[in-house]
Amino acid sequence: MRRMIDEIHLQYPFMGSRRIRTELAKKECHVNRKRIVRIMREMGIGTIYPKPKTTLANKAHKVYPYLLRDIDVTYPNQAWAIDITYIPMAKGFLYLVAIIDWYSRKVLAWRLSNTMDTSFCIEALEDALQHYGPPRYLQFRSRQPVY
Repeated sequence: MRRMIDEIHLQYPFMGSRRIRTELAKKECHVNRKRIVRIMREMGIGTIYPKPKTTLANKAHKVYPYLLRDIDVTYPNQAWAIDITYIPMAKGFLYLVAIIDWYSRKVLAWRLSNTMDTSFCIEALEDALQHYGPPRYLQFRSRQPVY
C-alpha cells in the first residue's frame, strides 16, 4: 500500500488523502482515509498547495515610505527603479539586478552574479549613471536621503 500511495503522490503531488483514497479504490484497494493520512505522515510526504496567509507582512519589519507617491512621472529619466531576482540553476542560483526607467520601462543596465553581494548591484547602477546620467528625481530631491 505504501508503494501505491507513493506512486500516486509522485504522479499527482497536489492530491490529498481523500483523492488518494479514491485513486486506491479505483485500483480495488479499499482503505480508510485516516490510515492513508497516518501512512503519508510516516512516509514524510504531504500535499503541495498554496499555504494560507503567505502575503501577510510581519509587524516587526520596517515599512519604508513610497517616495513617488505625490509625483507624476511624465517623461523618461525622471525616476528609476531597481529590481533584483534570482534564477534557479542546476546547482544554486544566479542573481539578476536591473535598473529600470520608471516612465518608459526600459532596462537601463543589468548584471548577473552567482553571489548575493552588493558589488554587482553597484556596478549596474554606475553603468546606468554613466550612460544616462542621474535621473531628474534624484537631482530635485538631493537633500533628502534616498531609501
